Amino acid sequence: MVNRIILSLLVLLSLNAQAELVIEVTQGRQSAIPISVVPFEWTGATNLPENISAIINNDLGSSGYFRTLDTQLMLSKPVRPEEVVYTDWRRMKQDFIVVGRISADEAGYAIEFHVIDVHQQIELLHHRVKGRATQLRDLAHYISDFIFKRLTGIDGVFSTKMVYVTTNKERTRFNLNFADADGAREQLIFKSSHPILSPAWSPDGKKVAYVSFENGQSEIFFQELSTGRREKVISFDGSNSAPSFSPDGTRLAFVHSNAGNPDIYVMNLNTRKVERLTTHYGIDTEPQWMADGRHILFTSSRAGGPQIYKLDSETGSVKRVTFEGSYNARARMTADGRKMVYVHGNGDSFHIASQEMSSGRVRILTRDTNLDESPSVAPNGSMVIYAATENDRSILAAVSVDGEVKFRLPSRYGDVREPAWSPILN
Repeated sequence: MVNRIILSLLVLLSLNAQAELVIEVTQGRQSAIPISVVPFEWTGATNLPENISAIINNDLGSSGYFRTLDTQLMLSKPVRPEEVVYTDWRRMKQDFIVVGRISADEAGYAIEFHVIDVHQQIELLHHRVKGRATQLRDLAHYISDFIFKRLTGIDGVFSTKMVYVTTNKERTRFNLNFADADGAREQLIFKSSHPILSPAWSPDGKKVAYVSFENGQSEIFFQELSTGRREKVISFDGSNSAPSFSPDGTRLAFVHSNAGNPDIYVMNLNTRKVERLTTHYGIDTEPQWMADGRHILFTSSRAGGPQIYKLDSETGSVKRVTFEGSYNARARMTADGRKMVYVHGNGDSFHIASQEMSSGRVRILTRDTNLDESPSVAPNGSMVIYAATENDRSILAAVSVDGEVKFRLPSRYGDVREPAWSPILN
């Protein structure tokens, strides 16, 4: 159990940085499940560095699947199942309650928690986890994932991470940042006075690829998150952009052009051999591997305007997959392969849309903003994080793939864009 929550990713270039992003839930699911996370008991002599129950409460509440109760409204605050007064929680119209205790352990902390069904008056879950003193927040996210999975049947993503780019108003400073999925524990990966674009996670979550202009042209770098080690991977003459790891991590799709139209290329990361996959007078860009490791979605102007196509990397055959709207770009797939998420535009408005791969049915997920870009799908396929424009600045926002749940992650400092959600980290 301890191995699942020990994350080497916590050792980065910049430590003790304060989080710049704060989740603000703006719309929840009407069918959200009422749940109460009662403050966990701690009898130690000093205050804990993290409020475990508050983190769990925030995780479950921000998912949109649960509606959490303010602790100030609780009629009682049990810490053990036998202390639960069920009439109190039925009066508050709660379906489930979470109670727990935190104790000091020789290696750090131990947390014991219970999930109780109010209506059936039974204990559904009883679990105990341990972690080092520096891992309290990881323990909290692990507990959230555990509860979420058991009550919904869907993998939780509260222990995942995200990378994104921040910039100041003058666009003279660019930072590639790394944070928890809730925006906490932000840390600096790389900073530059030149643009940073298109961060992408490796499938094992150990490194990110990104585009940097620090040497006067666009080049693709890899950077390990645990050590900060950087490697320049692609630096051909001309433009190099839009890196995308294959599902098995052995190949990298990217875009290259040298005094011509951009095309899709693939590099074998073991041999560093490069293969050109498209040759067209139109612009081919934004490759994204599909789960089968064979097909690649990409954006092309070959029909006159940006549309999304599917490329067979073995045969070279290309098939158009978007037909509604004059602008469709930056495709991303849900893990189960059932839906494609992308930027959909008509006129001057650009929204995040999802499309069912089997039927082609399109659904606009964001209508309250007009300049949405850079979608990234959560590894469980439930949410999409993207960059949105609000009051003349760029923020991160998220929406569920069914459009019912929405929240914002505005930055306290400058613009934030180019988000990329990590895989589930084991």
